[in-house]
Amino acid sequence: MKRSHLLLLFLSGLSLVFFYHCRTKYNNTDYLQKVLNNLEQIKSASYYSTVSASAPGDTLEFKTYSRYTEEYFNPTDTLTGSSFLETQQDRNHKVSWFYDGKAFTYLLWDEKRISIDSCPRRPITPFFNCTKSIIKYALETKDSISTDIKDFGDSVRFSLFIPHRIIEFQGKPVAYDDPYLSAKDEFSRYDIWIKKSNHLPYRYRRNMSHQTSWQTCKKVELNKKKIEDFLVSKYFPKGFPVSVRGKQKTEIVDLTGHVAPDWVLNDVNNNVISLKDLKSKVLMIQFSGIGCGPCHMSIPFLKKLTTEYKKQDFDFVSIETWSDNIEGMKRYLKNNELNYKFLLSTEEVTNSYLVNGVPAFYILDKNRVIRKVIVGYDKETTDKEILDAINELIK
Repeated sequence: MKRSHLLLLFLSGLSLVFFYHCRTKYNNTDYLQKVLNNLEQIKSASYYSTVSASAPGDTLEFKTYSRYTEEYFNPTDTLTGSSFLETQQDRNHKVSWFYDGKAFTYLLWDEKRISIDSCPRRPITPFFNCTKSIIKYALETKDSISTDIKDFGDSVRFSLFIPHRIIEFQGKPVAYDDPYLSAKDEFSRYDIWIKKSNHLPYRYRRNMSHQTSWQTCKKVELNKKKIEDFLVSKYFPKGFPVSVRGKQKTEIVDLTGHVAPDWVLNDVNNNVISLKDLKSKVLMIQFSGIGCGPCHMSIPFLKKLTTEYKKQDFDFVSIETWSDNIEGMKRYLKNNELNYKFLLSTEEVTNSYLVNGVPAFYILDKNRVIRKVIVGYDKETTDKEILDAINELIK
């Protein structure tokens, strides 16, 4: 063999050894600490991102949003540790909502009003804040976890698995309980993709047994903006009335005692069902939303309710208000083995029932007069409240 060929083989082998070494040299703790140090240098960030989510019980994409975000490190905020704003790019390109360290403010452009929530139950956190919280938790927690780092050449994927616990990262780890999940279904998995060029995250995936979501960032600009210039007053549209959740409610008319508004709606197979078609002595209507946690939590109770009550005495129908993804809804029905009617609402029907939040339960008597309205769902109290109302009307 010629010397030139031997030299070529030697160099090729050397390059393979170097390549292999580069792809396996990571010590999880050392590398994560390096990424965390870089994240802690971020005082502000602006970026465009694509956010996708699956429906509960599904792993395929159900909804996708395009957003522009500005986030600021805010050490004075004890809730999330940041201030930020978001704009939905696929709608009106106007600021949708923001958090200034005091309250979440929602700009409802279609309704021409402003809603302020100073006590959100599950606050949203922006991308860099969230990924920093995940990595910091992985490095510092005493919980039982498993981690892994996989090299893809120009990027690294860090994976965190938390068994037997549902943990969301909202500036800090927050544990949640779902009484309907079995022990094997209670877990949290987070995957973060990190660019080697700057050792900063650019994509992350959150995976629970009930839902998966993804976010990918692009056109990122770091430390170009100052939190001192983040003035909430400049985002308030002139003439929009302001309501404060939990303190000042917008006017709500109670439909209890009124005849239920009539409707004719389609199911996911385009079958037409009307309110007049339902002849049971007692009827319960649930206005729901795929992706709403309490709505999903109520499913086992509603399936049991539908099975145990006699058909001639009781009927139940769920009306979807959030989505128009027919194929996604079909998967949702199949994956959750729904045994009750599932219809698609219209804006007119939703408004006629004065639905301001989901889930909302309307219990109707044989004359279709609304006898009880229950908004929200809590396993400890709502199940009994619904059963008591139904039993009172059936007897």
